[in-house]
Amino acid sequence: MNDALIGLDAVTKIFPGPPAVEVLHPTDLAVEQGGYASIVGPSGSGKSTLLNLLGLLDRPTTGEYRFDGVPTTELADEERARLRARSIGFVFQSFHLIPERTVLENVLLSTLYSGVARAERVDLARNAIERVGLGHRVDHTPLTLSGGERQRVAVARATMTSPKLLLADEPTGNLDQNTSGQVMDLFEELNADGMAVVIITHDAAVAKRARRVIRIVDGAVEDGAVEDGTVEER
Repeated sequence: MNDALIGLDAVTKIFPGPPAVEVLHPTDLAVEQGGYASIVGPSGSGKSTLLNLLGLLDRPTTGEYRFDGVPTTELADEERARLRARSIGFVFQSFHLIPERTVLENVLLSTLYSGVARAERVDLARNAIERVGLGHRVDHTPLTLSGGERQRVAVARATMTSPKLLLADEPTGNLDQNTSGQVMDLFEELNADGMAVVIITHDAAVAKRARRVIRIVDGAVEDGAVEDGTVEER
């Protein structure tokens, strides 16, 4: 686990009651540098809880989470925020774009308080937008874009600073099958360039495109495969 990008050691998450609920049972999990994994499971199984822990948005109740070798559980909030901003990108089912802002402005917002000079930030943003195939739409607003194009803008925003980890929560949930495939192609390109990608999904076809499938059932994590079709709700 020392060489892993993500390393969970006996991590649990308990929400206080009464009654207290252990939503994530003791979990050991490692994802290597440049890994590509999907997380599947029924609603309420603990997928979003695990994503929040991996993204340093929440802390485990017990256990240790090492990110790129750094123990994070006891880090101060400011240190966790800096590590998250520097090393982790997020993509969600909802695109979270500001409709009145252009594509370039939306992507730039991710580094507004980064301390990076504006000229450098603009170059990074333009490069990220080109990378997702939207260089010709840089001055357009989200209202003029298709759903797939909006998700590509969200991916550009998340990956503008080349984070080590991209976390995606149901990134194809609002897209049709063809557009979903295009977004997954983009994730695979990013992964081929060395970025670790972890995707939460209910779609078995999406899950199976990852090199590894991690299933959560009733707060218990296990590696495994999924059958064709949509992951069953249980």
